[in-house]
Amino acid sequence: MNISDIRIRIVKNDTSKIKASASITIDDCFVVHDIKVIEGSEGYFIAMPSRKTPDGEFKDIVHPLNTETRNHIRDLVIKAFEEAKNQQ
Repeated sequence: MNISDIRIRIVKNDTSKIKASASITIDDCFVVHDIKVIEGSEGYFIAMPSRKTPDGEFKDIVHPLNTETRNHIRDLVIKAFEEAKNQQ
């Protein structure tokens, strides 16, 4: 799997734990929007796009099927976020 493009939109709200929203393009043919970059107690992590179910739970709309792929996406998105943050 090749992540061919990453677009970062920095969130300007200092009180929010959500620091950015990312879109990734996979193999120049598939886009995933609304990957959130969140600041946690141990650093930044990502949350995949989700929606609220009628019973109040949040379910991922898309997600990696294995840890290796999740870590690969996380590492690339966090790196792109750090670069975008430093350019501001």
